[in-house]
Amino acid sequence: MKRFDKYWIGIVIGLLLPALFGLVYMEQFDLWYMIQFYKTGIKEPLSRMFMLSVFPDLALLFLFYTTETWKLSKGVLIGAMPFLIASAILSI
Repeated sequence: MKRFDKYWIGIVIGLLLPALFGLVYMEQFDLWYMIQFYKTGIKEPLSRMFMLSVFPDLALLFLFYTTETWKLSKGVLIGAMPFLIASAILSI
């Protein structure tokens, strides 16, 4: 596991995993229709969606901390930041 302990791998995982999780979640619960139907006032559901999509990153962060791959876990945390920042901006 030490050979994968690189920042860029963690950042890529941290960016892709929430995006994929969000897409699957929106497809599973048919939220695309809600977004298309309610074009105004979409900020609140998107803010919550961005916040929800970070949860798989947090699970990976815990896993990487327990395996002591510190650079990988820091990269995942850095990759999750854009989603948290977008959630904060949309919630204003």
